[in-house]
Amino acid sequence: MTTTIDEFDSTLALGATGILRDFNQAGVIIAADVHVASRLTTLLAEGNQSVALACALTARAVRAGSICLDLTGVRDEVGEDGAELAWPSPDEWLTAIKASPLLAAPQPLHLEDTRLYFDRYWREEDQVEQDLRRRAGRPSPAIANEAALLAGLDRLFPGTAYNEQRGAAETATRQWTTVLTGGPGTGKTTTVAGLLALLAEQAELAGDRRPWIALTAPTGKAAGRLEEAVRREMKERLSAEDRDRLGEFHARTLHMLLGGRPDSSTRFRHDRDNRLPHDIVVVDETSMVSLTMMARLLEALRPETRLILVGDPDQLASIEAGAVLADLVEGLVAGGHIEAAELRTSHRFGGEIGKLALAVRDDQPDVVLDVLRDGGDRVHFIEDDDPRETLRSTLLPDALAIREASQAGDADTALAALDRHRLLCAHREGPWGVSHWNRTVERWITEETEDPLWDTWYVGRPVLVTANDYALGIYNGDVGVTIRRPDGSLRVCIDSSRGRLDFAPSRLGNIETLHAMTIHKAQGSQADEVTVLLPGEESRLLTRELFYTAITRAQERVRVVGTETAVRLALSRRALRATGLRQRLTTGNLPSHSCQK
Repeated sequence: MTTTIDEFDSTLALGATGILRDFNQAGVIIAADVHVASRLTTLLAEGNQSVALACALTARAVRAGSICLDLTGVRDEVGEDGAELAWPSPDEWLTAIKASPLLAAPQPLHLEDTRLYFDRYWREEDQVEQDLRRRAGRPSPAIANEAALLAGLDRLFPGTAYNEQRGAAETATRQWTTVLTGGPGTGKTTTVAGLLALLAEQAELAGDRRPWIALTAPTGKAAGRLEEAVRREMKERLSAEDRDRLGEFHARTLHMLLGGRPDSSTRFRHDRDNRLPHDIVVVDETSMVSLTMMARLLEALRPETRLILVGDPDQLASIEAGAVLADLVEGLVAGGHIEAAELRTSHRFGGEIGKLALAVRDDQPDVVLDVLRDGGDRVHFIEDDDPRETLRSTLLPDALAIREASQAGDADTALAALDRHRLLCAHREGPWGVSHWNRTVERWITEETEDPLWDTWYVGRPVLVTANDYALGIYNGDVGVTIRRPDGSLRVCIDSSRGRLDFAPSRLGNIETLHAMTIHKAQGSQADEVTVLLPGEESRLLTRELFYTAITRAQERVRVVGTETAVRLALSRRALRATGLRQRLTTGNLPSHSCQK
């Protein structure tokens, strides 16, 4: 039996030999992984094929979001794709790696217990652990007036309805670093607004100046939502005196806060030698923060800066490597470094969406399916073999409303229509991917309007910014719409963390059409109504975290398109990432074998 090799398949390294070739042709590793392994082993004269395989699998692990390679768990993680391959025996594999020149100076790899790291990620994980330990080891912040603090807690969080928020805020006032966790609608923003008021009051009582506050998030959309939510809470819940103590502030992306550098995508103007001046830094959507970005933030903080990390550990982790929030929740609390600040009770959804989200989070497939099939007006389950007609009737009206407002030059109405609905996909390509559904919606628009939409920048094109552009002031996650001005020219109006911006289409580079978007990209944003396209049962992206993140983007209504089997598989699978941060923080020793979400 012979295997036909497609010489045009970009995932295959045609020059690979031996064990790398076998694993590459089986689809376990791709050409890029092979090239990384080949380059390292050639440079340092490493001839052992099992070590080369370990290098390639480490590259694969980082591509998938892990910080390191779990040598004892990788075979099970690969699953059926690697079932027929000749894996090295664990003991011999570990022995070969320990003896490898790749672990000697200048040491491109590091081995700790059964975990293999590239040098960069080993250093970043070590730095994050050390910085967090130093912060946790400082004497607790001084309380200027204990009686005023307790009175302020009662004033800002009155009655039993705010018990959780009151407890979390009090915990945070007594720590330099706080991890504030909770699902959608549990009152995280309410807690943050009240906490900031308490800290400002204590600063005033101590005779200090007004605290300098930084509100930040990983994406422009998330930063904008954070600022809007905190301002709303301040207006509705804080007294004029409390608001005056806080003064003015604006939310920014982490990249903006740290200060981008044109010569590096992973280093910033603010670092250990040029610290941030802020007294309080609040990071929202921390589940989206990668290990690299957390390392850069921690090294830029002054020791006496309060850090409040806010997020939902049940959501998807960052697109880049790391599972920082989940690691911190487990490591900092379990290691006894900080007290927990957890919010459990959701007040946002009520009814069906809240019940669905809780059932997904708690792995209750029967309850999930019951809610999906009998969810009233707020939850719908489409199990049709071909849901296109149902989706057309759902998606097309909003697409046409965006187009109509854009043709009239009404950016406000167009952007409001864009925020009414999100079509969320797990994949970028394939029959359930973003690219396919973007084209499908555009075809429906053409059929309805007889406009062929030949131009990429057609009127009413909704767009998503996919990379930070410091020169233009737009950031990954910002959204916009192409508008026709009265003079006939086209402009792209973008909602950014700096407010409404207006550009000629030719100035924009990293832009995608936004009739559909990936669930990962949807983190940090919400819409009134969300349609979730579950991927096929064979998809490796089909996990509980993916499903939970998708449905919790909806504020009023959620529609799930898929099968019962896909739903049950999603709940049974976890998005596991290999890291050592939790073990470092928990034990203080070298990290032991485990996988973190």
